[in-house]
Amino acid sequence: MNISVIIPCFNAADTIAIQLEALANQQWSQPWEVIISDNGSTDNSISIAQEYKTRIPNLRIIDSSDRQGAGHARNVAAKVANGDALLFIDADDEVAPGWLAAMGEALAKYDLVAGYDDYKKLNDPWIVKCYQYENGTGVIENTYYLPFAGSGNLGIKRLLHDAIGGFDETLYQSEDVDYCWRAQYTGAKLQYVPEAIAHIRLRDTLTSVYHRSWAVGKGGVLVYKKHRPLGMPQLVTWKTFIKTAMILTFQVLRLQIRDKESLGRWLMSFAWRAGQLWGCIKYGYLPV
Repeated sequence: MNISVIIPCFNAADTIAIQLEALANQQWSQPWEVIISDNGSTDNSISIAQEYKTRIPNLRIIDSSDRQGAGHARNVAAKVANGDALLFIDADDEVAPGWLAAMGEALAKYDLVAGYDDYKKLNDPWIVKCYQYENGTGVIENTYYLPFAGSGNLGIKRLLHDAIGGFDETLYQSEDVDYCWRAQYTGAKLQYVPEAIAHIRLRDTLTSVYHRSWAVGKGGVLVYKKHRPLGMPQLVTWKTFIKTAMILTFQVLRLQIRDKESLGRWLMSFAWRAGQLWGCIKYGYLPV
């Protein structure tokens, strides 16, 4: 099983060396390569990556700056990849020892796999609690629709990636959710590989938490509009917005926002629902 590890990169100078150092210590019994897909970096991310060419077998750096977006960067890399299987990770994370072998062995048996995401190593405790990720994540099962996993620790057979047309580059958020769902429409099952551990870096300021939650809420409406005709249940109703507004107001009045963690949680809930509401307006979805 030849493997291509794909890393979309945009201004990751502060973190990419950590990920590449982790990859330099990985082992796999068959040929493998690392492709860094530069999505228009203006810092010294690429010069840092160049330094690892002597330590990582078949490290390549390609240009994907013609269109912004991680989905586009991944698709461009996939088109030139030599592997029978593709592994997607991010430039600001860190794969754990044994990650490559665990994912490679899983892809020898399955078409679509996801590893275990740990959040404790690269993040302050308050932000981990804010996201409620103390126990980590893997394949997200308890959703209102099909399982999915994040693109920071995801593997797929090359033939399946090509069959579904890669990542949808029109989606600016949750393109990995859409990707997993479309792969499952073909009959593939998303297999969980707990031995394949990746340490994931979260947004670590209240401002960035707010903006990310807003974008996820807003972008989720686009994903819903795409998958609703294919069987996805209703995303949200006007009653949901009213209920959320009442809960958030109650939390403020009862003085339940007492520290940075509780404020972060409150901002996440507010921004997510506000983003959804704005997405409904912008994309013409009537939540009834």
